[in-house]
Amino acid sequence: MAGNESGAVVVTGASTGIGRATTLLLDRNGYRVFAGVRKDEDAESLSRAASNRLTPLKIDVAEQRSISDAKQEVQDAAGDQGLVGLVNNAGVGGGGPIEFMDLDEIRNVLEVNLVGQIAVTQAFLPLLRRAKGTIVFIASIGGRIATPFLSPYNMSKFGVEALGESLRHELQPWEIDVAVVEPGSIDTAIWAKGAEQAGEQAEGLPEDAGRLYGAQLARFGEVLQETASRGISPDKVAEVIQKAIRSDKPRHRYLVGTDAKVAARLKGTVPDRTFSKLIGRQLKMPTDVPPE
Repeated sequence: MAGNESGAVVVTGASTGIGRATTLLLDRNGYRVFAGVRKDEDAESLSRAASNRLTPLKIDVAEQRSISDAKQEVQDAAGDQGLVGLVNNAGVGGGGPIEFMDLDEIRNVLEVNLVGQIAVTQAFLPLLRRAKGTIVFIASIGGRIATPFLSPYNMSKFGVEALGESLRHELQPWEIDVAVVEPGSIDTAIWAKGAEQAGEQAEGLPEDAGRLYGAQLARFGEVLQETASRGISPDKVAEVIQKAIRSDKPRHRYLVGTDAKVAARLKGTVPDRTFSKLIGRQLKMPTDVPPE
């Protein structure tokens, strides 16, 4: 199958966190990285931190014209050698009580986290076929286990899991590998931002929503802060991504982090109702029904 120790790789969402860590690790190990960013300052920051092999790539995964322009730029640069890897990492958070969520916010999360990964993959597949490259989707343990108030994020990551599995079967004749990486708690800005958003959501809810969900959202913000404090380094995820690209037989799925591995094992062995109770205990959500 695939497995390449050098060559060109596209990484989306390379500005921060997992994407930046992956970009810099691949660059240090001799890959020619096209680092997907949306802001000039992020492109400049990566260029300063990397070798002259790295090429910042302006791309918005929710805009088809931006994807097409990025594909043309990579195609002109990579030529007949194609791509040995595509890391679909770009993503956003988002959540709240489903009962009161703005549908446009839900659509935006799905557009970036799921549809955007499909669109980017469609664009770069001809280049991946030339080099028998590897596609890496960044999902999450949240693509196996859903939590309250993160439904758009969880829906998108569950979708990425299905996308990777379907695509793996479809691309087998061309020896293109597809790996799904499922991190647990990672020390990135997304968790702190999520905690901040949970507080803002609690304050900005309509009167009925605040009465019904205010206490739960406040507790959930605390949970996200606790999660951020114990997350592993994005570098650990980057190492797994590089391993998948270099391997001639990458795993279909890579769980990263002790919490992700423990949660996945429990999810697969205990009854659903028991597992739900365990999640409830872990989150320590208020269970009292608010007064009418």
